[in-house]
Parts: sequence; C-alpha cells; structure tokens
Amino acid sequence: MGNGTPLSIPRDVTRRPSFARQAVRRASATHSLYLGIDVPLLLIVITLLVFGLLMVYSASYDYSIVVLDQSPYYMFQRQLAWFGLGILALIVMTVLNYHHWRILSIPLMGLTLAGLIGVLLAGQVVNNAARTLLGGSGQPSELAKLATVIYLSVWLYSKREQLSDVSFGLIPLGLILGALGGLIFLEPDLSATATIFIMGGIMFFLAGGDLKQIAVILVVSVVFGWFIFGIHPTGRERMDAYLLGLNDLTLAPNHLARALEALVKGGWFGVGIGRADTKLLGLPVPPTDSIFAVIGEETGLLGAGGVVTLFVLLLWRGLTIANQAPDGLGKLLAAGLTIWISTEAFINMAVLVGLVPFAGNALPFISAGGSSLLVSMAAIGILLNISRQTAQIRQEEESAFDAVVDLRRRDRGRRVSRSRRS
Repeated sequence: MGNGTPLSIPRDVTRRPSFARQAVRRASATHSLYLGIDVPLLLIVITLLVFGLLMVYSASYDYSIVVLDQSPYYMFQRQLAWFGLGILALIVMTVLNYHHWRILSIPLMGLTLAGLIGVLLAGQVVNNAARTLLGGSGQPSELAKLATVIYLSVWLYSKREQLSDVSFGLIPLGLILGALGGLIFLEPDLSATATIFIMGGIMFFLAGGDLKQIAVILVVSVVFGWFIFGIHPTGRERMDAYLLGLNDLTLAPNHLARALEALVKGGWFGVGIGRADTKLLGLPVPPTDSIFAVIGEETGLLGAGGVVTLFVLLLWRGLTIANQAPDGLGKLLAAGLTIWISTEAFINMAVLVGLVPFAGNALPFISAGGSSLLVSMAAIGILLNISRQTAQIRQEEESAFDAVVDLRRRDRGRRVSRSRRS
C-alpha cells in the first residue's frame, strides 16, 4: 500500500454468496409455482361467474314464484349451492396433476355410462324427456360432455402412432361415441347428442387422425344430422320452425320471437338489472336457456357484447394454454375443453338471435343449472392445472440454466486478480 500499489480485492468478496443466491431462487421458484396458474383465464371465469349469479337472481325471482311455486330465492339459492361445489371442484382439479387422468378417465367414463343408463331406467320425466337424477339435481348428459373430452384425450394420445389404422382409430372412436351418443339420444337430448359427436370429430382431428377417416366422420355426421332434423319428430319440428323464421321473422317460433323482442327492448345500454319485462311476458325458461336474452334486455348491447367478448377471451387463453402445454396429452385436454365450453356458449347465444336452430345448450358459468356449472368449473380447473404444470417445467428449466451459469461464474471467481502498478 505504501509503495503506491492498490489493494487487489477478490471478485468473490464483492458478490453475494452463492448459497444466498440459490436460496433466493428457491424461494422465488416456490412462490412462482404457487401462482403459476393462468391468471387471465381465472379472472375471465370469475367475471363470468359473478355476473352469472347476478343474472340468475334477476331472471329467476319471478320465475321461482309463478312457475315453480317456490320462494323467490329458490333458484338463486340452488345456484349458490352448486357454485360452492363448483369452487371445490375447480380447486381439486387445479391441484390434481392432469396426467392422473390416464388412470381416472376409465372410472369417469364408467360413472358416466352408469348415470346415463340410470336416467333411462329411473330418470325424472319432464316435458316428455328423462334427463335428470336425484330429484332433478343431476344431469348425466352434462357429465358425458366432460367425460368425452377427457377420455378421448387420453385414448387418442395413447394411440397416436396407430390412428391411421382403422381398427385402432375410426372403429373404436365410433363405438365410444355411439355408446354415449346413443344413450343420450334415447332420453332424448338432441343438443347434447350433437355436442358429443361434434367434440369426438374435433378431438380426432386435433390428435392427428387420418384425413380419409376424418372424411368418413364428416359423411356420417351429415347423415346423422339429416336423420335428426329430417326424420326425428323433435328435430324436424325445430328445423321447420327455424326455416319458417328465416323466411318471415313475424312467423318465427315463440322462443326466438320473445328473445328478439328482449334484445330490441334492451337497446344499447339496457333497461337496468331486474327491470326486464319480457321474462314475465312469455320468454321461455329465462333463468336457463334464455338467460342471454335477459342479459340483452337488462344490460343492452353493451352487456351482451361484453359477455361475447369474455368467451372470445376464454377461447384465446385456453388455446394459448394448449399451445404451451408440455406434452401431447396436455395439448389435447386443453384444446378439447376450451373448444367444448366455447362451442356451448356460442350455440346458446346464436340460438337466441336466430343464427342456428333451437338447441337446449346452457350458457356456461351463467345459466342456472347445477350440472352444467359444476362440470364447466371442473374443466377450468383442469386447464389451470395444465398451465401450472407448464409453469413448473419452465421454472425448473430456468433454474437448471441459472445453476450452470452460476457454476461457471463461481469457477472464474476463485481466481484472485493480480496487483498492478498505478
């Protein structure tokens, strides 16, 4: 020091100790994994759920008194109870590693088939259809939609190298969809049957099925659709009413006429929550199938457009999760669940503006109905788990990369810099 030579300080002394940095990274990784779900998707679903509870309360108040002869809060309280169960299902599915569905998909499919058979044997008959169990609280056809996506995702992923073989691709797929769709068709529930077959074809396409087999599926779907809308009494009645309304809107069926009336009354900004009168003047089942019309009347085009936007955003986030999923099973599950929920939503809204023939699809997260709400929230939980697994793998890869970088820096840091003259 006295001869003018500066004090040389080792670089290790000026840096934070390696063990401290590693501890910080471990804590950061744990925190990141805890919040590693897709937050935008969660916020979208929370918005839909809260808005749905508000609209169910508004649409069911008078309906519970006049039609059900119950307390004005009857349907809303039931929806709250199912909402609580849905939250539990969402949390469980978020925590449950989606790879466990490789084993759980078989018991789930067995439970679904048992429920569908139970409906035919001992289901409650309402409007000439038996669709529910447990006093009208459980609808196995809703569970069948979720089970179809999960089971087909697992099965198609396991057979992905053999799908070009008809004996491993088209024939087993036809048997699976035929068993589910046939039981639902016998209830009868035409919209749920169509949903099962549509999702089956979409899942087969997403899994990379042979184009010739996909063409066969399309032909069979057209023939089956013609049978439903050309021969089956309910299907023929709905198609005739739809075509009549297209030619002359004044001759549109009552359901569509009342829905359009509600949307026209709502204008741009709506008449206000709870102030709609179309739900009191002939709009069929306003808390369930027709709730989008109530939304249009009470919140206007602005509110209805907001609901459409939320479902578009949900589709975007779900497909983003599918694109980033760590393996083929996650991609199939995420894409299938997202497309299923989005299809249900857009069919429900399209029916009430006359774009498609009448179908009994619920508006996910919004329509009153425990089975639909429960399975939809369970599906969102699976999507959140896939996003969580993706974040975990990404975090582990980043931690491994940082460890290599730290090791190289630490090796260089052991060399003490030589003194030099000023």
